[in-house]
Amino acid sequence: MKEEIILALETSCDETSVALVKGGKEILSNIISSQIETHKVFGGVVPEIASRKHIEAISFLVEQAILEAKINKGDIDAVAVTNGPGLVGALLVGVNYAKAYAYGLGKPLIGVNHIVGHIYANFLEHQDISLPAVCLIVSGGHTHLVYLTEHLKYEIIGQTRDDAAGEAFDKVARAMGLGYPGGPIVDKLSKEGNEQAFQLPRVRLEKDTLDFSFSGLKSASLNIINQAKMKGEDIKQEDLAASFQQAVVDVLTEKAIEASKRKGVKNLLLAGGVAANSSLREELMNKSREEGINLYYPSLKLCTDNGAMIGTAAHYKYVKQDWSDLKLNAIPNLRL
Repeated sequence: MKEEIILALETSCDETSVALVKGGKEILSNIISSQIETHKVFGGVVPEIASRKHIEAISFLVEQAILEAKINKGDIDAVAVTNGPGLVGALLVGVNYAKAYAYGLGKPLIGVNHIVGHIYANFLEHQDISLPAVCLIVSGGHTHLVYLTEHLKYEIIGQTRDDAAGEAFDKVARAMGLGYPGGPIVDKLSKEGNEQAFQLPRVRLEKDTLDFSFSGLKSASLNIINQAKMKGEDIKQEDLAASFQQAVVDVLTEKAIEASKRKGVKNLLLAGGVAANSSLREELMNKSREEGINLYYPSLKLCTDNGAMIGTAAHYKYVKQDWSDLKLNAIPNLRL
């Protein structure tokens, strides 16, 4: 049986990405155009600018992805696109382009949940993963614990009640004057710091919940910064970065391991932009090993938003002929 080739588009935030994925496991091309330098001067993503940048880039990236994959347009069997969650204007660029492209080719259109895409980045590089499994998804907009019973069957067993972990990273980094995006900068700084220099809270909520809360940690960190400014004192940024990061990592790791135990699974997946954090990877690997749990996470390039993860998630919908029609719309708050 011929393995299908899926053209996949990702435009949910500030990366325009186009990929061609064969059979859900072979990346023929995966091109990512980042807007970080554009938004850096604003200290965060400006939605209107992001949308315009997607419009400027998407046609060129599609052509480049096809050239890099060394295929013809006629070889494409389906067109997949992120239709939520994300910034509505950014999503609309990808969704409308994908609908027009699929219609022009006479091929199926497949809408993909952005969070699902992050989960399936793991299946691109670790094809031995067996289900059921638990997945910890950590990004700028989302912090979820998801139980996967089988492909495309999910149960949210934990989620943040306020700030996402990546959002907290960005806000604390901005207050420290570190720039945007904050996560990678904090991660780098923390390697030179003392994680015990500041006593920051680890919010675990009720005993039986797997939910997260990072607003208290964020507020405590901002209070330290503001009090130092009022007193005219300097803070050793490496120490605050290390202390803050360790507090986030402790809670994420503890909840992920607890979720795996409660569900009785031996496979734990890590996904999302914050999955690139070196401390989180190391801590989760150590704790998983102690508990006899297999930990999987994508390579750094597949942690951030990319088309390949959308193409892989779309593969499982393609096999089931779970296709979308041309009424597919962008849904900024799309849930699993």
